[in-house]
Amino acid sequence: MESVRDLAAHLGLDLFAVCLLTFAIYHPRHRRRDLVPAYLALNVALFSVVAALAEVGAKGGTALGFGLFGVLSIIRLRSDAVQHEEVAYYFSTLVLGLLCGLPHLGLGYAAVLSAVLLLVVYVADHPRLFARSRRSVVTLDAVHTDPAALRADLARRLGEPLHWTVTEIDFVRDLMVVDVRYREFRPGAAEPAPAARQSVRGAHAWETV
Repeated sequence: MESVRDLAAHLGLDLFAVCLLTFAIYHPRHRRRDLVPAYLALNVALFSVVAALAEVGAKGGTALGFGLFGVLSIIRLRSDAVQHEEVAYYFSTLVLGLLCGLPHLGLGYAAVLSAVLLLVVYVADHPRLFARSRRSVVTLDAVHTDPAALRADLARRLGEPLHWTVTEIDFVRDLMVVDVRYREFRPGAAEPAPAARQSVRGAHAWETV
């Protein structure tokens, strides 16, 4: 009976932590409803498997552990569908399920470790942290062989370039593709002319870094 109460307490802590992570931190910031059930299901599923492993012990625990490893190994996080910060939330839900699912870890220790994890995620993904830092992959309608000229062109179009990588140069069509990290213009500051903005073609994958 005592083991059932401990399991219920750990499950309550896990559900509280993952709901706080999902509904109070992730969704208000990223607004992706499709990942909410994924985070919740993954967390509770991992909690259940860890609790079952602890219960069966040597009686099938090894087989169950290999099964868990196999399930986690086939999860594919496609980079074009899931951003890096969302991958961090995936791992956070995994860790919460592991911490709270360990029956021999005291409830107090699990609560403290879960709180530390939630605090780190809250601060690391806060919108005010590096609020003006951006990343974009842009296609320029010119080929710059001079790095200073390329920097000036990016600064005129986007903001202050911090780092960039030229991923493609096409001399036939006279264009180049640049993966650039930059600091956007301050609100109220002078922005590039409309003609300059229109000459950026194929911009995509805007995200905060």
